[in-house]
Amino acid sequence: MESFRLALRLGAAGLESDVWITSDGVAVLDHDGVVGGRLRRRPISETLRTDLPEHIPPLAELFSVIGTDVDLSLDIKDPAAAAEVVACARDVGAEHRLWMCHPDRELVTSWRELSAAIHLVESTRVTRFDGSFERHVAASAAMGVEVINLHHSEWTGGQIALVHRFDMLAFGWDAQFDRVLDGLLDAGIDGVFSDHVDRMTSALDRIR
Repeated sequence: MESFRLALRLGAAGLESDVWITSDGVAVLDHDGVVGGRLRRRPISETLRTDLPEHIPPLAELFSVIGTDVDLSLDIKDPAAAAEVVACARDVGAEHRLWMCHPDRELVTSWRELSAAIHLVESTRVTRFDGSFERHVAASAAMGVEVINLHHSEWTGGQIALVHRFDMLAFGWDAQFDRVLDGLLDAGIDGVFSDHVDRMTSALDRIR
């Protein structure tokens, strides 16, 4: 949790994490989704919240820290977590600040039934696209996807402009270096994901 607090102190405009659901229905934040030693690994979905190590916090704890002041992007690693994720955001009035991500756009758009306020993000790779770039983006827009999130190396200025033509946003992830951040911002990207808050804020300062 301290890493999230530090990111905010450094000037991050949003936070990102991966979310899973425990066997007793608690949405928790973790990258791998498994716990235990090398010989006794088990998925979080088969583990009670009380049996998780302290470094895996519940989503509700993060919301208690950030409230409605910060955008939160969550990769929904276990689709069974989606309803609880929305419920946690609703409890603190933060649905409008919640960006729910998954590679399967049909699954993503099905979450609209959970909330009219959340943001739907297709977080994917170009190799998964159905047909041409334009054809895929057009279909995603028609389905209700709001954001296309790709690895930074897969974006060009023309592709970002195309996404904008369909009234969607373009996000880029794994933007770790100054040259990458500068290139994405120059191309018109709407949001970036990086491990380096200082580099992100500096890149923003350079275009202002």
